[in-house]
Amino acid sequence: RAAHFGVLIKGAHPLENMARIHTIILDKTGTLTDGRPQIAAIHASPEYTDDELVRLAASLDQASKHPIAQAIVAAARARNIDLVLPAETREIPGDGVVGLVDGKSVVVGGHGFVSRHAGSTVEALPDAEAGSVIVAVAVSGQLAGYIVMADPVREEVGEMLAGLRREGVQRILLATGDRAAVAERIAGGLGLDGIHSGLTPDQKVLVVLTERKNGPVMMVGDGVNDAPALAAADVGVAMGARGAAASAETADVVLLVDRIERLRSGIEIARRSRRIAIESVIAGIGLSVLAMIAAAFGYLQPVEGALLQEVIDVAVILNALRALRISPSVS
Repeated sequence: RAAHFGVLIKGAHPLENMARIHTIILDKTGTLTDGRPQIAAIHASPEYTDDELVRLAASLDQASKHPIAQAIVAAARARNIDLVLPAETREIPGDGVVGLVDGKSVVVGGHGFVSRHAGSTVEALPDAEAGSVIVAVAVSGQLAGYIVMADPVREEVGEMLAGLRREGVQRILLATGDRAAVAERIAGGLGLDGIHSGLTPDQKVLVVLTERKNGPVMMVGDGVNDAPALAAADVGVAMGARGAAASAETADVVLLVDRIERLRSGIEIARRSRRIAIESVIAGIGLSVLAMIAAAFGYLQPVEGALLQEVIDVAVILNALRALRISPSVS
């Protein structure tokens, strides 16, 4: 039934855990946002034109599967910019990429990552609107410029978060590798209980482990850098439609369609299934105990007791089959 709504749940244990979720931790890119950012602005140093800056960044980003990197590559091709194959590439998941383009050392990624690898301080970051990501580019140890990528919040996020609250989720947090200013702007008005920004993949794991002290935790993400946190959570949920294969393989639950509101449908299905299972167990045990008491006092003959037990078993099974019905509130 969950698969009918585009939610793949890998086994009964994740289904049961989903019904008891206390905290949900959300990644930003590709989860709260659409995950298909576009170039909003280019701030190139005087030594480079806008197209040359994009060419260098996109050429190196061909070695990365991160949504931002792939968006820069797509934008370069849309501009009919000829790309070259990079050499000696090395990607640090969640941070950026290092390699050679046209024999020059190029670093592309977050401003802190580029600053460390370029050996120079990256300052005077350009302003970015809510949902935007600033990508720094350094060439031969010198800052070459910034590419501002706009990735707006999904339209359905607000309603989805309200639905999760109604389903009993106590805490909803944002965990992202982006800067604090960007994270706070994108989370504005969403009513989140906490924002963790500037995180590396291992720091996301620490956030998950810390929140597990309060109750079962669900982590939702789509990238390679989210895979460790997905594995550490009680329930890991991957945006499988366009997310990385590593996150889908690690996760307990995969959203087969690119619609974050299906997360609420999955939790509602899990809670309803668990409620029906508990009702069936209590009803089965209760009726069986009553029948045994009646038999002990001589009100039931052995054959009658055996037949009654079969009736109880069938009734409990039929009640459990209610879980297969589609609830009108699940959309």
